Amino acid sequence: MGFLKEFKDFAMRGNLADLAIGFVIGVAFGKVVNVFINGIVMPFVGLIQGKDLSEWKFVLKPASTGEDGKEIAEVAVQYGSFISVIIEFIIILFVMFLLIKAMNAAKKKEKAAPAIPPEPSSEEKLLAEIRDLLKR
Repeated sequence: MGFLKEFKDFAMRGNLADLAIGFVIGVAFGKVVNVFINGIVMPFVGLIQGKDLSEWKFVLKPASTGEDGKEIAEVAVQYGSFISVIIEFIIILFVMFLLIKAMNAAKKKEKAAPAIPPEPSSEEKLLAEIRDLLKR
């Protein structure tokens, strides 16, 4: 039973739960960015060559028909998909930077300014004067 208790303590640790929540949010955010990239950004980028970015490729060997009549698939380097993923990564990285920057700014505001000690009362001032006079 010691092993199960140790595992339960590990699984219920706050950091692990925070990590799991962050992972789920990250996956969902990745899907949102993916749709944004493929649905909004890439059509504009595709205007450069007149076709969708995912169709950009360098054909090494075109598709053909073999001697036995079977189709031989095209061999191509699909650099358009790579560029799409790089743009997606940069957008996610930029949004995460803005998020962390906002969190750091909020933490700085949370740190309370050091409390200014209250002005000594008239009695304390009078006692301090008496103390100073006695020191002479």
